[in-house]
Amino acid sequence: MSEYIFKLPDLGEGTVESEIGEWFIKVGDQIAEEDAVGTMMTDKAAVELSSPVSGTVLKLAGEPGDIVAVGAALVVIDTNGAGTDAAAEVAPQEEAVTDAAPSAPVEPASVTAEAAAADIIEPAERTRVITSPAIRRRAKEAGIDLALVPGSGPGGRILRKDFDLFLKSRATGTAVSARAEPSTSVREIKIIGLRRIIAERMAAAKREIPHFAYVEEIDITELEALRKHLNGSRDTADRLTLLPFLGLALIKALKEFPQCNVTHDKDRNLLLQHDAVHLGVATQTPDGLKVPVVKHAEMRSMEDLATEIRRVSLAARDNSAKKSELSGSTITITSLGKLGGIASTPVINSPEVAIIGVNRAVERPVVFNGQVAVRLMMNLSSSFDHRFVDGYDAAAMIQRIKEMLEHPATIFLPG
Repeated sequence: MSEYIFKLPDLGEGTVESEIGEWFIKVGDQIAEEDAVGTMMTDKAAVELSSPVSGTVLKLAGEPGDIVAVGAALVVIDTNGAGTDAAAEVAPQEEAVTDAAPSAPVEPASVTAEAAAADIIEPAERTRVITSPAIRRRAKEAGIDLALVPGSGPGGRILRKDFDLFLKSRATGTAVSARAEPSTSVREIKIIGLRRIIAERMAAAKREIPHFAYVEEIDITELEALRKHLNGSRDTADRLTLLPFLGLALIKALKEFPQCNVTHDKDRNLLLQHDAVHLGVATQTPDGLKVPVVKHAEMRSMEDLATEIRRVSLAARDNSAKKSELSGSTITITSLGKLGGIASTPVINSPEVAIIGVNRAVERPVVFNGQVAVRLMMNLSSSFDHRFVDGYDAAAMIQRIKEMLEHPATIFLPG
């Protein structure tokens, strides 16, 4: 047997360790050179790693959520391809004890072949339908996939009454569900990957940054009329949202309030004031909140800015975004769309010092030019790092944005 130790490579950006995100392989698998073995999580993205050799997987460096140091063993591979029997003698958790982040002491234990095999089989067993052999036999005779039968027993176990009700519903064409009984089961969900990073960053931002929140009401009736007019000749996929209009207004306002286009280098105790506006766009994805970045937004036209916002947001959602597209923002905008609510207190995307949030737009009666009229109203909810941005300056910048959004022609004027 010839063992090849695939060590965790340097993933860039000064990374000294990385979290196991997901394994695509397991102990005992035969893999070929360039086969994907799994993903490792950095602060910015999930990085997929490929095997440099072919062979049989002998060891894995732990489970999803475990931390592995750069240069430490990630996967041990038998390059002779005859490691299946040996693999059963190795506990995949052994390497994790060495490479994981400090935690409660773990005593190494000798693992029998049966126990190692159980470790491999156990995840598959947990995904099986839970029911009795008699019901399995009846289901096989009736040609029914038990995965379609709702179970009301503990842990979703399919009881005889559940199966009978399903048979009745299929025969009559009527949806009949079993009467659910109280369940005491509790699922344990490990906090790993992007969700762990989000949790750590949010906690740090609220703990370290004194947020100054400022909410302003804006009449966007004219802006919405302009937006609809511009969208009249566009394909559905290319229609403008409010974000590029807000982006352009924000960019112009930052020329007057450069102290808000700042990042805080806490290690050197410096504020870095940027001429360029690298616009972060908070984006909800299946993996959690990401902030893709539109680089040099100050150099872009309305059309270009709208296109780039769409592109980076889509890349964040489908995990095709490059690491460079998920870092380097100098100020962030965020929107929950139809879920925007009346007001919110967005959390600052550290090391930035400001974030601007769009809330839901609603029509309501207001006093306009001395008369009651129905206008489209929307709130902007913003947060500022009060250590570095005074409340007066924060409010003044939002008022400048309000002025431009209420008179949208001014967004496009030079100067």
